[in-house]
Amino acid sequence: MKLRIFATTILCATLFLSACKEQKKDIAPIEVSFTKEGSLTIYKAATDSIVARLDIEIADTDYDVQTGLMYRNSMQKTQGMLFVFPTMRERFFYMKNTRIPLDLIYLDNNKHIVSFQENAVPFDEASLPSRVPAQYVLEINAGLSEKWLLEVGDRIEYTEINEK
Repeated sequence: MKLRIFATTILCATLFLSACKEQKKDIAPIEVSFTKEGSLTIYKAATDSIVARLDIEIADTDYDVQTGLMYRNSMQKTQGMLFVFPTMRERFFYMKNTRIPLDLIYLDNNKHIVSFQENAVPFDEASLPSRVPAQYVLEINAGLSEKWLLEVGDRIEYTEINEK
């Protein structure tokens, strides 16, 4: 009788453990949501007229700069991310783990546009250089630079609304 109970216990434990091993664990992909940290206005250089107003996230820490817009499934046309660096130098970005196509707008220390990388391809790890020194980088949805007719020399102004 004890042998039968022992054998039944072993059989149940074996079935339980094998059932646990066969269950696949679904891991949900990471998705980061937008958090408004400031407002940004883009101005045409020639006329000083407003081209666009955006809600922005501000990347000014090592973690924020390294993460950028990775793991986002979408971004509204009125949103963007502004990278703020302490110095002017040539900048290099890439699209690793970035799911949405972007335009990258490089700006100097006076917040004037100095160069572009338009229609950056999602997940592409090729370098997207500024080609000239830049202190700020604005990332917006791909195609908006062309739609808004942005040019080198146009400028931005921004304000932070939340202290980090």
